[in-house]
Amino acid sequence: MSPINFLFQISRPAKRAVSVSLDIFFVIFAFASALVLRHDSLTVVSETDSWLLLFLVLPVTIGAFIRLGLYRAVIRYIGPQAALSVVIGVAVSVLSLVLASFFFHIPVPRTVPFIYAAFLLIFVGGSRFFVRALAIQSRKRGKEKVVVYGAGSSGRQLATSLMHGQEYEPVAFVDDDQSLQGNFVMGRPVYAFDDLQGLLLDRTVRRVLLAMPSLSRSNRSKIISNLEPLSVEVLSIPGSADLVSGEARIDELREVAIEDLLGREPVEPKPQLMSANIFDKVVMVSGAGGSIGSELCRQIIKYKPKMLVLYELSEFALYSIDSELRRTIEKQKLEVVIKPIMGTVQRQNRVETVMRTFKVQTVYHAAAYKHVPLVEYNIVEGVRNNVFGTYYTAEAAVNAGVETFVLISTDKAVRPTNVMGTTKRIAELSLQGLAKRQSLTTFCMVRFGNVLGSSGSVVPLFREQIKKGGPITVTHKDIIRYFMTIPEASQLVIQAGAMAKGGDVFVLDMGDPVKISDLAVKMVHLMGLEVKDAANPNGDIEIKYTGLRPGEKLYEELLIGDSVEKTTHPRIMTANEVSLSWTDMFHLIDNLDEACHNFEIEKIQKLIKEAPTGYVPSSDLCDLVWKDRPPTKDSSNVIGLHSL
Repeated sequence: MSPINFLFQISRPAKRAVSVSLDIFFVIFAFASALVLRHDSLTVVSETDSWLLLFLVLPVTIGAFIRLGLYRAVIRYIGPQAALSVVIGVAVSVLSLVLASFFFHIPVPRTVPFIYAAFLLIFVGGSRFFVRALAIQSRKRGKEKVVVYGAGSSGRQLATSLMHGQEYEPVAFVDDDQSLQGNFVMGRPVYAFDDLQGLLLDRTVRRVLLAMPSLSRSNRSKIISNLEPLSVEVLSIPGSADLVSGEARIDELREVAIEDLLGREPVEPKPQLMSANIFDKVVMVSGAGGSIGSELCRQIIKYKPKMLVLYELSEFALYSIDSELRRTIEKQKLEVVIKPIMGTVQRQNRVETVMRTFKVQTVYHAAAYKHVPLVEYNIVEGVRNNVFGTYYTAEAAVNAGVETFVLISTDKAVRPTNVMGTTKRIAELSLQGLAKRQSLTTFCMVRFGNVLGSSGSVVPLFREQIKKGGPITVTHKDIIRYFMTIPEASQLVIQAGAMAKGGDVFVLDMGDPVKISDLAVKMVHLMGLEVKDAANPNGDIEIKYTGLRPGEKLYEELLIGDSVEKTTHPRIMTANEVSLSWTDMFHLIDNLDEACHNFEIEKIQKLIKEAPTGYVPSSDLCDLVWKDRPPTKDSSNVIGLHSL
């Protein structure tokens, strides 16, 4: 073990004892050196008067250093405050020397105090900063070199934190501010972006750390897009809101959020729309433990409902969101009552009893089966949950006197090529029919595309595949999808519900569509890797195209027809679409119920084809149970029990 490492590992009292002992030696040596240098003779040190002066000055000096907290400072982290303490302590020592010489009539040449001060500053202050430099140099060994993008206050705080840490060593800053370029910040050079590629090669830097928490998403997107072709791993510090609230530290580096790649600036929610159906009301969320349902709950409690009923089939999902919301309520001192209720939306009596018991006023229906291939493999359950689950919950809402019912729909309900999208479109039709049948409950549906980070989203899947070394699996090189963040989607759902008049189909502005293969390439590059393909056989991550899955299509749409109207919100539109009368809708539901009961998959497909959904299947029927069913003379009796 090196002496410097041994010194850092001894106890704090031992370190202070060493510091005091060294400072006593420095005072004696500085005083003696000043006398010898002034008189050009060693004999002056042996004079009694000299020792008397030293005896008077020494305790005053050490006492001043103690009083100024010099021995409480951690040497490896000392900064300007410690330097100021040294200067003040030296000034006190020199003043005590002058006063002792005057009152005790011990003559001292006028230049001695100045020489003594210079030596003491060098020995006491210089020794500490020398040890600090050794400590910094020691910490640099084995640390990964990084570049900090942003030389502002956040960048400087991050660099300071990293220098004191054990993992990263900031070697330079990059900043778009031309006044900073070419200068040094915290001893590190500041470069322009154009110099970054050379910097990455010269200094073997493989990571760039973004330190711009307050930058707008569009500007962050531009910077990330510029960094992406460099194939350097990009990490980011938490957002300014998390830093200010204390929920995150500046050195908690995170992978770049994919929403930053989209460059889409979220629109601030309108408080009057957010609170209209929530404030001081009893609100119920079905599917409360899912991706959208849980985020709806997080947004809802911000607007102070009287009660929030969490309705969820999955025990674990219900436990998770219930625990999270209770922690939030306790932390923020909110007066919201949480009721975690287990149950399925396929039991109208259960749903209605819950609504009546708690006097529910607003329902957000997020419970659904939404994975396209899985619903193709389980058609009956897809219809049961998405169509009848919505219908039963809506009927329960009417019977229980619910004021507003909002259905979370999907872009896959538009000209669907799969059962999942078709069942969601039929769910929309059932609500439109109920809106015509009665006026007590206001029904509406909100349609949008994929949300980032949801269950089954490609983003976490791609990230996991990259970390495992690939390959990344993409269904088709030309497939595109619309994306939105879960919080933004949830806020827009709540605001759209507040604008409903009855039977409305709201469509969210999803921005520009994203090509999934391009998204995969960007994610590879932003993790510091290269795509392996024919042009680059030595790359890191291969992208494999697996072909479209059952029911999947290349392009998603958000509207049927062109009859679209704007609303008072820039991100919410309303669509006028074909609907059914309640009589026709009830007839469709009744026939579907019988077909599901008798497990007649062909009849189910025929019924949903004949409904005004625009359903054109992209693949043959592939229900797993139906395909592998045993041969029988009477197919209606194969699995025809209501109890199943």
